[in-house]
Amino acid sequence: MGRIDVHHHFIPQAYRDAFTSSADGDLSGWLLPEWTVKSTVDLMEKHRIGTAMLSITSPGTSVLNHDLPGANALSRAMNESAAAWRDADPNKFGLFASLPPVTATNMAAVLQEVTHAFDVLHADGVTLFTRYGPHYLGHETFRPLWAELDSRKAVVFIHPTHSVGHDTTSSAAPQPLIDYPHETTRTAVDMIQQGVVVDFPAVKVILSHAGGTLPYLAMRAAHLAVDARFSTLPAEDFLARARTFYFDLALSSNPSQLDLVLAFAKPGHVLYGNDFPYAPSKTIGTFAEALDAYEEKLDEETKYSIMRGGALQLFPRLRVEGDV
Repeated sequence: MGRIDVHHHFIPQAYRDAFTSSADGDLSGWLLPEWTVKSTVDLMEKHRIGTAMLSITSPGTSVLNHDLPGANALSRAMNESAAAWRDADPNKFGLFASLPPVTATNMAAVLQEVTHAFDVLHADGVTLFTRYGPHYLGHETFRPLWAELDSRKAVVFIHPTHSVGHDTTSSAAPQPLIDYPHETTRTAVDMIQQGVVVDFPAVKVILSHAGGTLPYLAMRAAHLAVDARFSTLPAEDFLARARTFYFDLALSSNPSQLDLVLAFAKPGHVLYGNDFPYAPSKTIGTFAEALDAYEEKLDEETKYSIMRGGALQLFPRLRVEGDV
């Protein structure tokens, strides 16, 4: 048995071609790394990973926003590539399906891809980005999608994308360094305040990077919003909704972060992840060493929950002999 990595990206040729043909590329300022199936397998062996849940990171299909039919076709091509790798070794790989750009005018194509992903490709979940256009995921535009995902009791992996304004603080600080965690927090708070997490309770949502800054800022947001009369949502309800999320540990396993997210999250809601290949192998190794050291003070139940047990509640097909 190995770790289940819920934050592991892949770069099929269809995405590389679309990315390099786009005039914009990745507006976050990050570069497209090299990737092969072998590089994923090598990293998995190095870090004792049994299963990698494959996902496309931002900007995803939105890299072809200027060509909506092309973006929709890109979604299908990427999903079928990942499904083929998964089918070749279903215990080693899982699939978070990519969706076409999620906008009101493209919703029919989005829902069609959801149907194909689950009913034909048997995806383990879908990837959503923190915003589409000017709207975060609590906006009413996305309710038809949430309703469909709720009806399927789907797992949704939320990954940050660049903010509406894509400026950076400097050339040495592209948005993924510090802005991405805040974008995750923005969309999580929007989902909490707009009722998505209670209106669609069958959806299981994984937030990237330990939930961004949500565990750190949740109490502040919960009380200030209602006390200053920006919201009527009671603080205790805000916090209860915030704790329904799952939190992956990609690039988020320093001791203070682990203390906070483990105290904040429900038992079983903290999951292993590493952000390959967009995070360099050296960086992944640094956070892996920190997690290994932190594990020494964890009880066996919590350790197992982070590495496999929590993910098995979401993906029971990965259960093998010896799992609890």
